[in-house]
Amino acid sequence: MTKFRWLAILAALIIAVPSLAPSPADARAGGGSGAGSRGSKSGQAPAPTQTAPTSKPVERSTTPQQQSPSANPATAAAGAKPGGFMQRNPFLTGLMGGMLGAGLFGMLFGGGFGAGLGSMAGMLGLLLQLALVGGIVYLAVRWWKSRNGAPQAAFAGAGTGGSNPLSPRQALPEATPMARSSAAPMLGGGASAAPSPAILEADYNAFESLLTNVQAAYSAGDLAKLRTLVTPEMLGYFTQELSANASRGVENKVDAVKLEQGDLSEAWSEGSVDYATVAMRFSMIDVMRNVADGRIVEGNANVRTEATEVWTFLRSRGGNWILSAIQQT
Repeated sequence: MTKFRWLAILAALIIAVPSLAPSPADARAGGGSGAGSRGSKSGQAPAPTQTAPTSKPVERSTTPQQQSPSANPATAAAGAKPGGFMQRNPFLTGLMGGMLGAGLFGMLFGGGFGAGLGSMAGMLGLLLQLALVGGIVYLAVRWWKSRNGAPQAAFAGAGTGGSNPLSPRQALPEATPMARSSAAPMLGGGASAAPSPAILEADYNAFESLLTNVQAAYSAGDLAKLRTLVTPEMLGYFTQELSANASRGVENKVDAVKLEQGDLSEAWSEGSVDYATVAMRFSMIDVMRNVADGRIVEGNANVRTEATEVWTFLRSRGGNWILSAIQQT
């Protein structure tokens, strides 16, 4: 009995020890959620890269989400009318109804389907009626398929215009540690008609600096500094997060941020505003401390953690880049 009691105590300790150890904080600026706006692409997934092959959609945004006109693109492209076959073909519906009605009427009054079942003439009449109804249904189905087949086939062959197509010639950019290119690759299909701004060495340096400076200002709770680095929308989200931390009596501290790998997803222009979406994998010391005594309640001050996020930056023509959205992977 004593042996089983000690085993139960040991099992309880094994379960309890992980909960006593500090857990990863994941409380950096924008950590754990996606927010912000990507202009007309706010409702689209960024083009995949080596650093971030996939990413989650923006969860909070002031930009209205554009809805497709139809839940079934094939139906919309084919111009199909609403409703079923009977609703779209009233003439055939009436004809078939008339035939069946005549048969039922004759059956009730001694003719039609049930007339003369005991004689060869009655049996032949029944078979002729069934064959006639079946032939009409077969011809109606053939006619309907031939009328609707061409638009559906045309739509099926036009599937290369999706949200993030990658043709064989559109290889993903290199990522060591921030992939540079003289021009922005237009991997997404949303703004291909718009001019693509050239992303130069200075722009990549600005993206890397924003990663470090935004985290540092957020860690210090410096809203005045954040106001110069992010859009008013992102500033509002960061303010909400910092207020929630203050209400719980904790503060997030992020130190030693280092970009490990990054590459450009896409870049485009909308009017006088340029956008650039960049996938970044970075490491840092991320902890949550109790304001009253400085005790760490989340994270580990001696262990670096890694995160991979997709950041979108914007600039007015000739201005500086600022952060406009963060998406998780």
